[in-house]
Amino acid sequence: MPVASTRFSVLSEEFAADPYRHFAPLREQDPVHYEPAIDSYFLSRHEDVKRVLTDHEAFTTEMLQVRAEPVMRGRVLAQMTGAEHTAKRKIVVRGFTGPALQEQIRAVRANAAELIAPFLTRGRMDLVADFGRPLAIQVTLDVLGLERRDWRQVAAWHGGVAEFITSLALTPERRRHCLDCAEQLEAYLLPVIGQRRRQPGDDLISKLCTSEFDGIGMSDRDVTALIINVLVAASEPADKTLALLFKHLIDRPGQLAQVRRDPELLDAAIAETLRFTPPVQLVPRQAKEDAVFAGATVPAGATVFCMIGAANRDPAAFTDPDSFDIHRPDLGAARSFTAAAQHLSFGAGLHQCVGAAFARAEIETVAAMLLPLLDQVRHSPGSRYREAGLYTRGPVALPLDFTPVQAGERHVGPTL
Repeated sequence: MPVASTRFSVLSEEFAADPYRHFAPLREQDPVHYEPAIDSYFLSRHEDVKRVLTDHEAFTTEMLQVRAEPVMRGRVLAQMTGAEHTAKRKIVVRGFTGPALQEQIRAVRANAAELIAPFLTRGRMDLVADFGRPLAIQVTLDVLGLERRDWRQVAAWHGGVAEFITSLALTPERRRHCLDCAEQLEAYLLPVIGQRRRQPGDDLISKLCTSEFDGIGMSDRDVTALIINVLVAASEPADKTLALLFKHLIDRPGQLAQVRRDPELLDAAIAETLRFTPPVQLVPRQAKEDAVFAGATVPAGATVFCMIGAANRDPAAFTDPDSFDIHRPDLGAARSFTAAAQHLSFGAGLHQCVGAAFARAEIETVAAMLLPLLDQVRHSPGSRYREAGLYTRGPVALPLDFTPVQAGERHVGPTL
């Protein structure tokens, strides 16, 4: 029986308040941290996390039958292997690349311009609640081909689905709420799926409805699961990354000024944000057989949580890892959104994030639009910064002040 750490728990309020200050002690003193309350192991070293994420034979995604499938209403990409995974992943990837991506970027610009316009003359906004969160949902609805006017309702259902997936312990009441959200989202999607089967368009739902695997079309359940998969994967990290990017740059005026002067540095700033404060902090796997890490054995069948935030700050992988530096030589901004990335914020291996290219394009497009508009941007006086989340993590709010734009002074539109 494993010995529980007596120092602290990753499920504690102390850890939730600031996990980053616990990462170094974990890596150095307790790299295979056991949590008896949930009978799970937490790995914090870069080499261990990368090993788990890339060895999909030894570390499977079987636990997603319990952690995701009930609210996804079916099997998701991460649960698939072999020819089925290859085929269905390609279908989804095609919906986020090439000509489809170019069309989506136009939609991102249009959505962003519409959302930011009312705040420009005020000179004040909450980048999370007023902009980032609605933008992430609305853009994802555009990609899927769902009605943007339904975004608040879809966001509420999405919140329940995300809570189920990202909670390590749910009360019976919260579990029922999450399942209710998933059932209502499924009921909303099924008529749309039926309509796209009869009259397909250019949207991702239509592509899913008309694609085949092994000569057999996907069932309504298959399509529903993949839609919810995309909805969560595309929208959940986007608003967090955008807010974190601005927070880090505002806190470092020198680097913000450099990005303003040289827009080519924006890619590096986004990549460093993903490394420094990844929006997805935990990725679960299940050990197929006994596995040894740092002299400790993880038994077969155990759930293993890869601590992405801790791995991304491992000095064995990055020099001075607790510093935010857009000029970091060991980051490799150009490869930071590919399978060759040194950071692990998009995962690694077979199940690396399917929407990495889209996430990069979305955040880069929006940040490039906002930077010239938010002149003299700064934290609003009296605001208190706080992050929340153990599984996914980001700012609760980010109130900003900036120089107001006079009516008619600057054009904000899809052409920006």
